[in-house]
Amino acid sequence: MEKIKIALCGCFGKMGKMVSEEVKKNLNMEIVAGIDRSNRKSDEFSVFRDATAINVDCDVILDFSHPSSLESLLDFAISHKIPLVLCTTGYSDNQLEKIHESSKKIPIFWSSNTSIGISVLIEISKIAKKILGKEFDIEIIEKHHNKKIDSPSGTALMIAESVSDENTEYVYDRTKSKNARKQNEIGIHSIRCGGIKGEHEIIFASEHEVLSFKHSTDSREIFAKGALKAVMFIKNVKPGLYNMENILNFKNK
Repeated sequence: MEKIKIALCGCFGKMGKMVSEEVKKNLNMEIVAGIDRSNRKSDEFSVFRDATAINVDCDVILDFSHPSSLESLLDFAISHKIPLVLCTTGYSDNQLEKIHESSKKIPIFWSSNTSIGISVLIEISKIAKKILGKEFDIEIIEKHHNKKIDSPSGTALMIAESVSDENTEYVYDRTKSKNARKQNEIGIHSIRCGGIKGEHEIIFASEHEVLSFKHSTDSREIFAKGALKAVMFIKNVKPGLYNMENILNFKNK
């Protein structure tokens, strides 16, 4: 089988390096181009400062970089009809709208977290919400290392969205209000300390019962593995916007 050729955006970042190591273990893939704004070079593949400068053939673009790279990635991917895997967090509402619009032209996978475990936690949370109903309050706690910039994490928002409805209100800071908790609230709490790679917990609590689900990791390797599953999935699908739920279904076929 011919190898999947990957252009890796953010190739010198922590996740970019992890992805590179995982690709070396995979006989079905290879990185043929890197994208990074520094002037660093690689002995393994050509590195470009911008996606639009890529001059080698690639099958999929994988992004672990920064929201500021989005526009050039979309322009290049659309003009060359190349599927795009977005694993970057912190997109603005306007950028998310661009992603949705672009997915009408090319296949785009987008997820703030590519862990299979987190995907299972989200599916379990959906079931719990449906069964427990409005009698149970929902709170989410996320913990990350002290270098993480965005807050709350994109994963915490993914979990919240999975158990939300049209009336749900997210509350990030309870110190600003002296009122009792409203029924339609979901509290989302962020902790930043040490070298925590990532921990997410969702709590369902009624007057007399508490049910919680937690996911934690001690390595970024799981995110790299999940991203490469997305690369394999996205290569041969129709234009559209895909996420980890599609990967779970793909994985279990």
